[in-house]
Amino acid sequence: MNQYTRSLDTLFLQQSCRRRRISSYDRTGGNMDWIVIAPGETREIARIDGCGIIRHIWCTMGCSDPYYLRKILFRCFWDHEASPSVEVPIGDFFGVGHCIRRNYVSEPLIVSPHDGLGFNCFFPMPFAVCGQLQIINESREPLNFYYYVDYEEHDGFDMDVAYFHSQWRREADTKGWKDPAVNILDEKANDPAYPDWYPKSWLAPNLDGKDNYVILEAEGKGHYVGCNLQIDCFSKQANDWYGEGDDMIFIDGDPLPTLYGTGTEDYFNTAYGPREEFCTPWHGITLYSGHPDSPDWRFQGKQAMYRFHIKDPIYFDKSIRVTIEHGHANKLTNDYASTAYWYQSEPHKPFPTIPEAVKRIPR
Repeated sequence: MNQYTRSLDTLFLQQSCRRRRISSYDRTGGNMDWIVIAPGETREIARIDGCGIIRHIWCTMGCSDPYYLRKILFRCFWDHEASPSVEVPIGDFFGVGHCIRRNYVSEPLIVSPHDGLGFNCFFPMPFAVCGQLQIINESREPLNFYYYVDYEEHDGFDMDVAYFHSQWRREADTKGWKDPAVNILDEKANDPAYPDWYPKSWLAPNLDGKDNYVILEAEGKGHYVGCNLQIDCFSKQANDWYGEGDDMIFIDGDPLPTLYGTGTEDYFNTAYGPREEFCTPWHGITLYSGHPDSPDWRFQGKQAMYRFHIKDPIYFDKSIRVTIEHGHANKLTNDYASTAYWYQSEPHKPFPTIPEAVKRIPR
């Protein structure tokens, strides 16, 4: 038993730490239990000096901008670092796809009623010297923000501790194949080694992950613990779909994928072109908005899904690169956005510059 263990099985064991909370409660004793963050304002909602672990973050918010969940940024800094370890649009951080709220339950993230407005994070976030949490309002409307930050004070850590990180990326146009000769998706392979329905385009090779969509690139020692992925199938491409895109994860500089998967729905632990919303502690589909009259593997529309490596973290000693194809061999033109979650020792590799608010909004 160590100072970090928290589970139903160990609740009876004594711990040496002190429970604390920072919240938006009305300091006058009244009931105005929120803060107002003006357009363009950066507000530090919590600064915790000393050694501790954030155990739970809850928030809810109101803003008249229809895309506030992409325009509001959430940032975290550990131990006075110069660049944030967490920098994600707030809706995406909690797994909300395309600014379309849904109630769902996973182990580290929960979005609760009413209508997906209760945002909860249970990822533990340790820090040795200082933890700072910021909300940045990049919309043109004021933001009413309610929050709890529940944490533990510790006298120090008796083990090697990795820091929590989270990063958002987007490729609004994945620019699938341009050559019409190989983009005739109805043409059969005409090879006895394959079923007679097998499309010719599925023979195209992609062994090195070139042009894959990148979910995460990190350097240092740590472990990747999952992501959420949002796909907008805005370009009608009959007889194929994004689920044929394989996941490829490169660890410690391996030139070829260290972990090579068999398809997007397979990485997210679903199967056969799912068209239903579904959640478990470690994987799920939080949003499906495909056209109801489309065959199940030709659907268009907005999709959002998550996969958490809580029971099976992916460890790296030097670096990790988490990627996925946009359709088989990157032939499909779609809109991809993702949030990666991982732990690592500091310092971390600088994040790509996050796009301005207008370039973050969904189609």
